[in-house]
Amino acid sequence: MSGQIEPTAYERFLASKAVVAERHGIACVPDLLPALKPHQRDCVAFGLRQGRWACFLDTGLGKTLIELEWARHAAAATNGMALILTPLAVARQIEREAARFGIPARVIRDRAEAGAGINICNYDRLDRLDPRAFGAVALDESSILKSFTGATMRALIEAFRATPFRMAATATPAPNDYMELGQHAEFLGVMSGVEMLSRFFINDTSTASQSWRLKGHAVEAFWDWVASWARLGETPADLGHDASEYVLPPLHVHRHRVIGDTRAPAGELFAGDVSAVSMFATKRQTAKARADAAAAIIATVPAAEPALIWCDTNDEADAVLAALPGAIEVRGSDAPDAKETALAAFSEGRARVLITKPSIAGFGMNWQHCATMIFVGRTFSYEAWYQAVRRCWRFGQTMPVNCHLIVAEGEEQIGRVIDRKAADHAAMKQAMRDAMRRDRAQDAAVRVAYQPSHTGEIPSWLNA
Repeated sequence: MSGQIEPTAYERFLASKAVVAERHGIACVPDLLPALKPHQRDCVAFGLRQGRWACFLDTGLGKTLIELEWARHAAAATNGMALILTPLAVARQIEREAARFGIPARVIRDRAEAGAGINICNYDRLDRLDPRAFGAVALDESSILKSFTGATMRALIEAFRATPFRMAATATPAPNDYMELGQHAEFLGVMSGVEMLSRFFINDTSTASQSWRLKGHAVEAFWDWVASWARLGETPADLGHDASEYVLPPLHVHRHRVIGDTRAPAGELFAGDVSAVSMFATKRQTAKARADAAAAIIATVPAAEPALIWCDTNDEADAVLAALPGAIEVRGSDAPDAKETALAAFSEGRARVLITKPSIAGFGMNWQHCATMIFVGRTFSYEAWYQAVRRCWRFGQTMPVNCHLIVAEGEEQIGRVIDRKAADHAAMKQAMRDAMRRDRAQDAAVRVAYQPSHTGEIPSWLNA
């Protein structure tokens, strides 16, 4: 007897149904930049072999350098031109990172400025580019795929459908629902959203929303499939490497309650009801009290130390700016160049206090120089919360980070929703860790590369 346990017929059946993403990349990976950390090197090599892949590493693990090195070699393997699309103000930050490692890269504003090598451009300038000119494209902070309107998301997918090398990079690929991974898979050309739903998910008619959930027997197969085209990690240890250098400093969360008008808005039975109407009314009624509380906190911060104030509404931002006249503000109505200039001023230490929203500056910025954050306004978005906090609380931060939450009565439910979504996010990460571990340990020969049997379109109601 060999001592080995033979798989059951059902196990063999499941193995035969397992799929992995087809490889479209480089068979022999070239020499990579010596400055890459071991986990970065593994990710770049994986991405070059796959050709179309996702990098779901947490903040501070060096996704930017991974993007640049992957784009450099992907450009060389195609027509010599790569494009990195970024959120506002992140383009210059990536350009500086490229210069630091001697990687040729340039920020461009339109198709006339594009040239050989790596081109970096903001998402809002995509309409000024010719996507067909690039042999490789990387989406920095790619969770923007799900944030866009359905039409814009479809436009992104269609624009780069024929691009040979594609990459998506974000720390929050599916902050609300595992189905959001389908938008990444579709952009990468790994599998259509319709095919993903039919293969791995079931419509749960037992719930009022009739939401989609993973089929019980397909859970492991789903995560094995994701692991075949994506890499995820909170630390290098998740990728099989030493993580002793990657230790986060303490994060101290302080809650401050303010009192506002406790009368229920028209149409609400109780002041504590958490509806869109009551929430907006509470925010408006308590804007000045929140701003005064923020100013009091700023007064306790040493004068030489920067501070970041996150708002949810313009009313809150107006009130904070009135309470802190020396601060700078960045809001959605500002011109793109003005936003970029103001964010750069904070990044470079020329402005001490920045007031803005997570939707504007919550993605991509590296602000380890700042250790004080104040949330004057908060939403039910776990992604907005997570990404905003990780602008400062990330690997490379040397100081304990103080995060102040200014809340009004009746907003406690926000915290409970965020906590639930945080638990879901942690479960997703663990499932991916297990799948990547299986991917490293198992013989890939038992699986078959996914070959689409038909083309499909995601129903319009799923993109609403």
